[in-house]
Amino acid sequence: MKQLSSSQVRQLFLDFFETKGHKIEPSASLIPIDDPTLLWINSGVATLKKYFDGSVVPENPRITNAQKSIRTNDIENVGKTARHHTMFEMLGNFSVGDYFKKDAIHWAWELLTSDEWYGLDKDKLYVTIHPDDEEAFRIWNEEVGLPKESIIKLEENFWDIGAGPCGPNSEIFFDRGQEYNDVAEDDPENFPGGENERYLEIWNLVFSEFNHTENNEYLPLPHKNIDTGMGLERMVSIFQDAPTNFETDLFIPIIEATQKMSDGKEYGKDSATDTSFKVIADHIRAVSFAIGDGALPSNEGRGYVLRRLIRRAVMHGKKLGIDKAFLVDLVPVVGQIMESYYPEIVEKQDFIQKVIKTEEERFHETINDGLSIISELIKDLKASNQTVLSGKDIFKLYDTYGFPVELTEEMAQDEGLSVDHEGFEVEMTAQRDRARAARSKEESMSVQSSLLTDIKVVSEFVGYTEDTVDAKLMVIIQDDEIKDATTEGNAQLIFGQTPFYAEMGGQVADKGAIYNATGDLVANVVNVKKAPNGQSLHQVEVFGELKTDDTYQLVIDKELRQRITKNHTATHLLHRALKDVLGEHANQAGSLVAPGYLRFDFTHFEQVTPEELKQMEEIVNEKIWAHLPVVTVETDIDSAKEMGAMALFGEKYGKNVRVVNVDGYSIELCGGVHVSNTSDIGVFKIVSESGIGAGVRRIEAVTSKEAYEAFREEEGLLRQVSKFVKAPQLKDTVQRVEQLQEQLKQAQKEVEQLSAKLANAEAEDVFKDIKEVDGVTYIASKVAVKDMNQLRQLADQWKQKSLSDILVLGLVQGEKVNLLVSMTKEMNEQGLKSGDLIKAIAPLVGGGGGGRPDMAQAGGKNPEGLQSAIDAVEPWIKEHK
Repeated sequence: MKQLSSSQVRQLFLDFFETKGHKIEPSASLIPIDDPTLLWINSGVATLKKYFDGSVVPENPRITNAQKSIRTNDIENVGKTARHHTMFEMLGNFSVGDYFKKDAIHWAWELLTSDEWYGLDKDKLYVTIHPDDEEAFRIWNEEVGLPKESIIKLEENFWDIGAGPCGPNSEIFFDRGQEYNDVAEDDPENFPGGENERYLEIWNLVFSEFNHTENNEYLPLPHKNIDTGMGLERMVSIFQDAPTNFETDLFIPIIEATQKMSDGKEYGKDSATDTSFKVIADHIRAVSFAIGDGALPSNEGRGYVLRRLIRRAVMHGKKLGIDKAFLVDLVPVVGQIMESYYPEIVEKQDFIQKVIKTEEERFHETINDGLSIISELIKDLKASNQTVLSGKDIFKLYDTYGFPVELTEEMAQDEGLSVDHEGFEVEMTAQRDRARAARSKEESMSVQSSLLTDIKVVSEFVGYTEDTVDAKLMVIIQDDEIKDATTEGNAQLIFGQTPFYAEMGGQVADKGAIYNATGDLVANVVNVKKAPNGQSLHQVEVFGELKTDDTYQLVIDKELRQRITKNHTATHLLHRALKDVLGEHANQAGSLVAPGYLRFDFTHFEQVTPEELKQMEEIVNEKIWAHLPVVTVETDIDSAKEMGAMALFGEKYGKNVRVVNVDGYSIELCGGVHVSNTSDIGVFKIVSESGIGAGVRRIEAVTSKEAYEAFREEEGLLRQVSKFVKAPQLKDTVQRVEQLQEQLKQAQKEVEQLSAKLANAEAEDVFKDIKEVDGVTYIASKVAVKDMNQLRQLADQWKQKSLSDILVLGLVQGEKVNLLVSMTKEMNEQGLKSGDLIKAIAPLVGGGGGGRPDMAQAGGKNPEGLQSAIDAVEPWIKEHK
């Protein structure tokens, strides 16, 4: 049999189907783009659904691909079985209404058995088919020539997900030989298609020929399709004669690199240790690819999956004796293995490593405390003959130490214990209730009631073009009731149309006023939110009579709106500038567009340097001063994407969207309000940059008047500094500060020299007062030196001059006391130790300490007790001599 590398197995598959007229589709991102039903791309066909459901017609109905995929539904089996993985590659060939069963079977056989391609032994291949699929049986038997005894009929060979396209399938198995058999000869699972290691499933051919209707009917499809899937890892294990997928060139380099970082652990020596190696190798592949495709660790969704994988791998690293961040060092190994077909891991290696390192270090900060708590809990449970870890304890580990429930459960299971999931949910619910109770009254009011849900009236937003409109009042809500009229108090109003922008997409709502037909002010609009059915819900303070079905004039605060629009367009420019300077990974993670400033949160894993901030600020201002037109168009989502519009990850967009295009430089999907030309913004200034979470940074900036005021404020501060340092002119301030720093440096040097002289003088006085008791000489004294460092210098001088057997010095600094004890080697040989003496006298100054036999230190908060500590030295020597 041929010996093939993983890259050769992959490439031969694609090359073969290219010769059969298939278009090679590149592997898509693991993050689904157009499929909200999927957390991850989980199969080769997942990215091709648009072709099979008819929403998009492919250029070529014959398609082949090698698709990276992630599945985490049985993550607990990874490392414990031969072939479970979180990330794997699916090789597939697909026909969208073109060829069908005959070609699919013949080509599968040709690829597998032809010497030009895989060249597998025909006698070692078996297939399973559905009992009713007589056509498949005939093709395999009569046309391909597979013996009848090599074709097994199984009822489960029918691919059906409950509704939609479905059909029989034919699975292909390879006989690895008796040496791989893990079941008895008479075991009912000992056959191709059974649960065993001898007959390995390598390919599944799905013949999609029926439509499963809601009435549970199976009707023939007008266009029959082919969907196949071959697991790359399995095929590689065959060509490399590997007992499991983990002994192949896809995983072994990672395992070997992990071995070198462990405390002498070796792969293949112990099943429990092997599991840890396998989990690490599997998880670092999945994590590296997922981060490379734009996923980031977090507490929800795919981010939670990433965090869980990283933490599981870290925990298994601990089992191998690895107590430092190590996954980060495995990323280059993954990159080298996969580079031939997936160069993105090498290209994005620095960023992937930053993300993983940050997450590893965060987890290590808390993991040791959590582990000791788990160990104590398990120890106590076993001591009391209990078998269930309580929900309250699980929640504490989760809430305080960041331990995922799944990790706690795994550790408990390793010790033969179970976990109280219901009790954990009770604690989680209680926490959510506490969080809700802590919200402000304003936030509590925003909780939607059934009253709002039932309101179906139409309200149109016209604020993109209008700042004042006359509109009919449709609904008045006050005191959680719908009313016909009101004359005072707070209320919520819905109009037939409105110029008021409702708080959305990070942009704050408009404010303004409502006037009646005679021009009297009847209400102030203080906020606007979206009602459940999409209407603009105006929160108002009422001053005059409001009645439903009457018409009122709605006027927004134009000056406020102008400031908001400037900041919103500046936010778009900043977003693009961030990517230009930091890289495409700098994605928006949140924003606030207010009249006074803008706030932009983004993904990045290190502090942004002053130079990078300066560069971004310059880019944005250059775009402002270039007088670029800002054009907003409404179009369908597909056209927007073709335009290159940047969608925000996690945002839900309808079929029709608004695209804000700043002269081709920044193109984003956005429903907010913007200036018509960048020059309207005036000027842009970044005022702060900070970290707000793992891998998330925040920039705050101002524009226009606020930017001018920020410049003036900084100029004012600079003028104050200039005055303090007596700079001749403002431009001389920096030079003058540098001069003063140099003068200060010289003064400090002189002070240190004088302090040293004083310390030497102090030493001469102290070292003259040598006392003796029971044949032991000692010096015990209070000294007036600068700090603890000089105290240690005195001890060094004492040691060099061999002035006595024991030295005890005390120093008072404000309300603090420092003690130092030093002894000669001879004293230590006689059983006297500095640490023992310091422990005896330190309590007298209200402190404690310790150290080596020849040197010990202590601190205290009772200066009045220092003399007592000095006086206690002689009695201690008498007692211990």
